[in-house]
Amino acid sequence: MALAAPPDLSDTDIPVQRVARTYARGLYIEPHAHEWGQLLYATSGVMWVETPSEALVVPPQRAVWLPPGVSHGIRVVSDLQMRNIYLRPALAATLDADVQVIEVGRLLRELILGLVEQGEDGEAAYYDALVGLALLELRRAKRSLLKIALPAQSDRRLLNLCQAVMTTPSLAISFEQHADSAGASVRTLARLFKEDLGMGFAEWRRQVQLATAVAELIQGVPVSTIARELGYSPSSFSDMFRRALGVAPSRFLSQSS
Repeated sequence: MALAAPPDLSDTDIPVQRVARTYARGLYIEPHAHEWGQLLYATSGVMWVETPSEALVVPPQRAVWLPPGVSHGIRVVSDLQMRNIYLRPALAATLDADVQVIEVGRLLRELILGLVEQGEDGEAAYYDALVGLALLELRRAKRSLLKIALPAQSDRRLLNLCQAVMTTPSLAISFEQHADSAGASVRTLARLFKEDLGMGFAEWRRQVQLATAVAELIQGVPVSTIARELGYSPSSFSDMFRRALGVAPSRFLSQSS
């Protein structure tokens, strides 16, 4: 199913709007904002959602809650089957006031799909019940930590470098290579990392690698494959992961559930 036109967010008599689309790998949706709250959810595929202050990696078992007015861009990592829900401002005010990555369990997933498929054209009582239960599930769902700090956009070179790392976080590309592509010296970018993000390049990239690894573990990608994609041997990747998160990648999902 796909909705050809964007939802009409001028009609505030409707509590929820929805959209279903397919986005191809490599697509970048430029930053924009809505007056309504938005729940970004994909039934398959992975995306990075970028806000003015952070980037969030979103696999299929996660969704992103965006309060009204939050600017956001979307970087499509793999083909997405998107199912988005928009909440009118009065309803959005009953949820978090800041951006959240939300863990999507089976019930919440079915409620999102039901709202997208049912729409406001179905039986009113059933539709209202879906909306009410979806809001309850959104409030009680676990919040995730798949967030990465982004720099202020005052220096485009640093932001370009950060976006390049999110696209390809492998150790195979050095800081010097990233700096050359961004059009700035290593010294300048090292200073900007410290000033804007409070950490060095290596630490920031490691956070991106960890977020990427967690997203892939959630999808069932083998640890050896993740390690290879990120430029590690399996043992060195496991050591890095364990030092950062306190548990081996092979046991992460069972420990965090």
